[in-house]
Amino acid sequence: MVALPMKVLVTGGLGFIGSNFIRHLVSARPGWTIVNLDKQTYAGNPKNLAGLKVKTVKKDICDPKAVDAAMKGADYVVHFAAETHVDRSILDASAFIQTNVIGTQVLLDAALRHGVKRFLHVSTDEVYGSVATGHSVETDKLEPNSPYAASKAASDLLVRSYFVTHKAPVLTTRASNNYGPYQYPEKALPLMITNFMEDKPFPMYGDGRQVRDWLHAVDHARAILLVLEKGSLGEIYNVGGSFDCENRELISKVLSLMGKPSTLITPVEDRKGHDRRYALDCSKLLKLGFKHAYDFEKGLAETIEWYRKNEAWWRPLKVAGGYRTYLKKAYKK
Repeated sequence: MVALPMKVLVTGGLGFIGSNFIRHLVSARPGWTIVNLDKQTYAGNPKNLAGLKVKTVKKDICDPKAVDAAMKGADYVVHFAAETHVDRSILDASAFIQTNVIGTQVLLDAALRHGVKRFLHVSTDEVYGSVATGHSVETDKLEPNSPYAASKAASDLLVRSYFVTHKAPVLTTRASNNYGPYQYPEKALPLMITNFMEDKPFPMYGDGRQVRDWLHAVDHARAILLVLEKGSLGEIYNVGGSFDCENRELISKVLSLMGKPSTLITPVEDRKGHDRRYALDCSKLLKLGFKHAYDFEKGLAETIEWYRKNEAWWRPLKVAGGYRTYLKKAYKK
């Protein structure tokens, strides 16, 4: 069945996951109109959408007038815009509360006014907190352990409340750790890859035995589009990856693929409130027909190669003053 042309408002489409989603959407639904609402913070890079015919509105999701103007005529809203880096939330949580909570509320109110057909809120597995054994299901209690995770849990609950109170046509996805192209190099994997390219050390938190589940950003984009079109309103869908491992195992894989020595690993004091393990049960998503397209080993190799071929994209970001100041604060030792 051919998908009818739709107008989609994407928030945060200049970021890592948002830009991968827009790239996928342009390819998968070429007849759709896409408007990207993006404040263009440090992690929002216009180069991420270079060459695409997508209208970008440089405004804040916390601005009701800007949101109203951008959302006018939209059939769907896909909400990525968020402050996302746990370490930054530990240093200062204020921007996380403003964008992730207040911004989501502004968008939900506008969605009601404009009568959008579907509003998909993109969230994270971190809202469940650390999972010692088994896998988190969508009905589990939320136990966020970082200010970032708490702000996302709050936004998740706001979305739920608008469904219960206002019958808003909402959906929520909660994804595991993403990897792939266009990820800002303060996050673990691109920081690791780009540091190793420069023969610089990578700061490994604690003993490196924290377990993470890895999801390619394109698979995440595919899952979001599937839930947007076929998900049941009011429901939450976990979006897990195709491979999980301890952080130190991931580092070893990257070192091996890049031909670098283990002496580049520099243990640092563990992050405050660091969750030990995340794991998602994705049965609901699989019942919608989702299948991963990316094998992790191949996807990781392709990601490393992307950063090798795109130094002009990431190198200016790593020498910017704000980036260097952040690194000094985050990794004091």
